[in-house]
Amino acid sequence: RNVDVMNAAEPNRLRGKILVVEDDAEAAYFAVHVLTTMGQFDVTHTFDPAVALRLASSEPWDLVLTDMEMPGMNGLQLLEALRLAAPALPVAVITAHAIASTIAGTLRKNADGFLEKPVSPSRLIAVATTLISKARDEQARRPGQDPDRPATAAPRP
Repeated sequence: RNVDVMNAAEPNRLRGKILVVEDDAEAAYFAVHVLTTMGQFDVTHTFDPAVALRLASSEPWDLVLTDMEMPGMNGLQLLEALRLAAPALPVAVITAHAIASTIAGTLRKNADGFLEKPVSPSRLIAVATTLISKARDEQARRPGQDPDRPATAAPRP
């Protein structure tokens, strides 16, 4: 893996595989810690949205949780790129900043989840659980689809 990608827990795959895209080290640690230890998810983190896009295009994921404000590519740009690369992949956007109502409206329309910092551990886990469950239910209703396979086009290893 790329050096800026941290994989927190391998045995939690049954709950779901989450890619966290966050450039702030403290916020990233919080999200990874909460989702791994309290939520029992398999969590991978990257600081770099471009790395996240490559990972989302090449590996199966159940959810992408991305920050809004990041250098190089913001959360809205990443969301748009993810919709092209993996249209069925749930994406939740998290932000600490007040954003213009037009951007907030776009995010709420195009993202599967929208969270404002500070986020409580229970809210973070609830949103992740809900989005993963909803995506799996939708996938199970599609003929010929494996409901346990994450929503990306990449084959399961």
